[in-house]
Amino acid sequence: MNTKFQDYKVSVVMVDCERLPYGRAELRSSVMSALQQDHANTEVILVNDRGPSARPDAEFGNLDRTDRLRHIPGIFADRATMYNAGLRAASGDFVLLVWNSERQVTLRRSAVRVMVMAAARHRAVAMVYGDYELVDAQGTRREIHLLDWHEGRLRDTVDFGSAWLIPSNVLREVGGLSEKYQAADLYDLRLRLSEKGPLVHLANRYAGSVCTVHAPPKKHDVFDYLLAGKKTQLEMEDACTEHLRRIGSYLAPRTNVKPVEYSPAELRQFQDYIASVVIPVNNRPSFIVRAIESVQRQTVRNIEVVVVVNGGPDDPTADAVRRYMKGGDRYDAKTPPVQLLVLDINSIGLCLNAGISAARGKYYVQLDSDDRLKPDAVEKLLAVYDSDPTIGMVIGSYEVATLNEETGEVVPNKDIPVVTHDEWTADNGRNNLLRINGAGAPRSAHIKVIAECGWFGVNDDPSCRNYGEDYDLVLRISERYTIGRVWEPIYEVIRHSGGTDHSIDQSTIDRNDDAKDYMRLAALNRRRRLNSESKV
Repeated sequence: MNTKFQDYKVSVVMVDCERLPYGRAELRSSVMSALQQDHANTEVILVNDRGPSARPDAEFGNLDRTDRLRHIPGIFADRATMYNAGLRAASGDFVLLVWNSERQVTLRRSAVRVMVMAAARHRAVAMVYGDYELVDAQGTRREIHLLDWHEGRLRDTVDFGSAWLIPSNVLREVGGLSEKYQAADLYDLRLRLSEKGPLVHLANRYAGSVCTVHAPPKKHDVFDYLLAGKKTQLEMEDACTEHLRRIGSYLAPRTNVKPVEYSPAELRQFQDYIASVVIPVNNRPSFIVRAIESVQRQTVRNIEVVVVVNGGPDDPTADAVRRYMKGGDRYDAKTPPVQLLVLDINSIGLCLNAGISAARGKYYVQLDSDDRLKPDAVEKLLAVYDSDPTIGMVIGSYEVATLNEETGEVVPNKDIPVVTHDEWTADNGRNNLLRINGAGAPRSAHIKVIAECGWFGVNDDPSCRNYGEDYDLVLRISERYTIGRVWEPIYEVIRHSGGTDHSIDQSTIDRNDDAKDYMRLAALNRRRRLNSESKV
């Protein structure tokens, strides 16, 4: 075992693609940043896909004559085959994979040195990754602070930076990048590495990034995944599913599901109301009108509305709701009745649990205060429940619209397709849910199943701040019951300036991702236990 950091040899692998999205001078700068590392025991391997006789361009000067640079020319099918060629040529104790095929990456001079130190301190490490500096198209620089790894970071969108230091023996053990994937190669590699040991994060307080990455800015949008190609989504699903199989958290189709059973006495309780639509709301008196009226237009009439106002008695939303109750100017005895609960703690989970506890229906139906149900929403949800007694929850599909805040008009968003979450297949939906951040809307469930599965979280899960409690419940229910689907749009998500699902800052995005990743971590452990118990 080496006793000095400088004794470890590191092989830096970069690629020179024919269609790099940046210029030759920028590539030379990237390669030079690797050659000029202050960790002297470093070699640089540059894989070139412009044919077996290709040499570094004239702009590279004498780079091809330095003994610290190995140039690997050839014809390669894709990114995975290029990097694998570099891995085969690597002779270091560690390999630093620099993902420069899509973005220019320039290493800080001490990047290799500090990453080797981290790897040496964590002897069972499978990978070291670090925060980076991002330069956008306008030249603005900002430091990107990544999340610490844990096993629940299963999303294929988790950012691990553009430079990964990996022990060579671990890379040999996992076999490098899988060449069966075009898009999921890096995601699959990261998952397989995590099965061999921890992924260690080098965090940055100030000026501590390991590299600089040049990339155009990208605005956060929760609907980005919809625009990814189907082939890409299927590759990501396959990589995630195989990972779940290897770590013992995969749930096979129809395993560990049971019918939802009711006694005759329980069923008699639902003679008046079959479903309860629960609406949590805080200080949205104008929006609640639209939401309530969408329930009153339902084709199924034996339902009720439970509105839970959590802004306390001074919240003006409560008075807006009372207009639809007995004695109010918009009360109509022929429409589904409205219940009102007023709480003074802004907690979505508290609202949902309180509303469901007060509900008189058999089924809970979700409705956010700024959204609308299509008129046949409840009818279509109930039809799915009737199709299979093991269905504990039904998830619908929705359209996205935008509110014109000057005219009050709700305009359909033509740029976003109907959100069906068609990755939720009957065979693999509950496994694939661990990879993605959403489960669809609206969500409906047997109220007794919600109670059995632990209710909605009340901001008592790590990093949860009125976010993810519904996702967590879907995970839990999917482990015990079948999840039914409605593929037609039965819900309308209305975007507006006060919405919380888009145009949010990076710290909020990270906190939200953190919350769901911890929910995934808990789900992995529950599923292992379920699989273990099923073998006894």
